[in-house]
Amino acid sequence: MTEPARAHVERFNAAVLSGDWDEFVATLDPGAVMRFAGVLAGPYIGREAIAAAYAAGPPTDTMAIRSVEIDGGIEVVRFAWSRGGTGTLTIRRGAGGITELAVAFDE
Repeated sequence: MTEPARAHVERFNAAVLSGDWDEFVATLDPGAVMRFAGVLAGPYIGREAIAAAYAAGPPTDTMAIRSVEIDGGIEVVRFAWSRGGTGTLTIRRGAGGITELAVAFDE
């Protein structure tokens, strides 16, 4: 049941390394929302706004999954950045793909 979350992080990491966000963004629902806690970014509303955010300021760190928990239909991914630091990625899905990404950074 954790495979979708692992596939999501693999697509994210591939996009960070290649600079090509098309495959990653294609998994998002057209009305998806991406929110951040702990940084001044977003929220980004809609697949196109999320794609534009990644194009304008692409991340440079990849993620390593520490754990994945399923809470109802929500995937809660604890991760570590390749350059240090940890956080939580919460993924909500709908029929059209990922509907919400919420990223929180640990202090």
